[in-house]
Order: sequence, then C-alpha cells, then structure tokens
Amino acid sequence: MTIAETKRLTGYAHGGGCACKIPPGELEAVVAGLVGDTAGDDLLVGLDDGDDAAVVRIANGQAVVATADFFTPVVDSAYDWGRIAAANALSDVYAMGGVPVVAVNLLCWPRDVLPMELAGEVLRGGLEVARAAGCHVAGGHSVDDPEPKYGMAVTGLADPARLMRNDAGRAGMPLTLTKPLGIGVLNSRHKATGEVFPQAVAAMTTLNRAASEAALAAGVVCATDVTGFGLLGHLHKLARASGVTARVDPAAVPYLEGAREALRDGFVSGGTRRNLDWVRPHLDAGGTSEDELLLLADAQTSGGLLVAGEIPGHPVVGELLPGRSSGETLVVG
Repeated sequence: MTIAETKRLTGYAHGGGCACKIPPGELEAVVAGLVGDTAGDDLLVGLDDGDDAAVVRIANGQAVVATADFFTPVVDSAYDWGRIAAANALSDVYAMGGVPVVAVNLLCWPRDVLPMELAGEVLRGGLEVARAAGCHVAGGHSVDDPEPKYGMAVTGLADPARLMRNDAGRAGMPLTLTKPLGIGVLNSRHKATGEVFPQAVAAMTTLNRAASEAALAAGVVCATDVTGFGLLGHLHKLARASGVTARVDPAAVPYLEGAREALRDGFVSGGTRRNLDWVRPHLDAGGTSEDELLLLADAQTSGGLLVAGEIPGHPVVGELLPGRSSGETLVVG
C-alpha cells in the first residue's frame, strides 16, 4: 500500500489524541499503591499528586525532569500528528518549569497495514517540533502494533528552587489559561467528517515554551498543562493537591473558532464525558448549563498551561479560593 492509497489515518484509531487516555478515576485507582516512593530527599516530584512529570535533584543545583506521552492519531495528516504529539510530550517539561534537553521516539505501527513511509512522516513531524524547541532527538523504540501510536519520552533540566508544581497553589492566586479550549470537539468533528481545522492544528503544535518562560519570569510556582482530563479535570487535581477550591468564570474562558458549533452538533468524545463524570462529585456548578460544563471538561490534546498567577497577554479565567469544608474543589460561575 502506498501513502496515496491509505485511508484516513484517524480511521485506524479507536479514539483520538489525549481523549484516548485511561479515565482519570480508573488510573488513580491503578497507581494508588505506587505513591509515597520518597527514595530519600532527591525525588522532588513523584506520583503523589499526579503532577505533569517526575523531578529528581542532581548535582550542581540542577534537577532532571522526566516524562513520556504518546497517543493514537488525532488528525489525518501524519506529519501534523507527529508535530502535535511532540509538542504535547514537551509540554509536560514546560509545565514543571523545565527546559527539554533530549527526547526519544515512541512508535507503535501496524506495519502490515500502513506503509512505513507514513511512519517516516510522523517521525519527521516530531523531529521538526523538537528541533524548534532546541531539544535533541536520539533514537527511540518501536513495536508492531495493530493501532498506530506515537509520542516521545522527554528528559529536561530545571532549577529545583523554581519548579512549577500542582500542589503549590494558594488562596488568592488568579488562574491564567494560555491556549483556548475546544481542541477536543474539533478533533472529534475531524475524525467523524474529515473536515480540517487549521486553527486547532495551530494551537496543538504551538509550544508552551514561551508561556513557561513568562510564568517563571513572573515568579509562578504552581501550574499544570491542560490535556486529556480537560480544564476541569486538571484544575481539580491542582486544587485537591493544593488544598484549595478553584473558581472558574466560564465567560472568561477562550474557545477556538467552531468549538461551540461542534458541541452543538454532538461531536463530544467519550473521554470528555468521562472527565465531567469524574469531577462532578467535587463540583459546584451553580446554574451552569451541561453544554458549558462539557466544554470546560473537553479533552484537550497539546493544550495550554493553566497557571496560578498572571501572565501578560493571556486571560485570567478564575481564581483560587480557600478550601471548602464541604469538600468541593471546583466552582463554576
């Protein structure tokens, strides 16, 4: 089979991008027995609070940041899928306040079904984005798999005294979002119809490097990125880890062009619905509509940073409040 004869790439995937993640509630149950590995004082960030990457202190006042991320095709362009997956993997390092140094490819490929030339296009896209980030790509690992998947394991460096972590939020901090939401519903529409949304591809391939640098320059100590668990899911994890309640102003949240129309037309992934179901017991939604909540829980792929602090040029979408005795971590409205 040649590349020209290949059917749409998203047609080989059961889900798309970060929407194919294991549901957060199920995942937390699986890793519950693995937390608490302190291994001395050098493991600065581990599994305990579900942060974006692991961080280990090393010599000379530095810390190593390590992460891995891969997923099924989110767009039909193999080259763009590679770019998106690389930007998404690098994002975990930026979310911790680190700088990516080296990455290795993670490739699963149905070699008897899809041409290897197409895999080359995926890898080319990933390499281009990594180079733009100043991150080396040094080989990787591949397996023959019935379903295509691609991503990277990334290692970076950070100043251990200037980490951004999800347990450092404090009441009174504003919440800033650095990319618009709506990637999930647009990707779902693309998968179902073949319509191409350049605005979604542009958002997903934009590195979070500049946002991370601006956050560090502003003295931010608490941040996360918004990916498969949606804004509400990642904010719930941040608020829970920090012992606070987070308020979101839905009117202040930016969305990509076409996102509301995609929601109206029913292009909502199962991952998005699972996200909302997961946070609902911890949510004071007030009079917010179900549609608005679905957009706030929309499973993003290579989304922006959610920062406890203000970054010039990006909207403030809420604030952190003192923790509620009733236990809600999220308030919308």
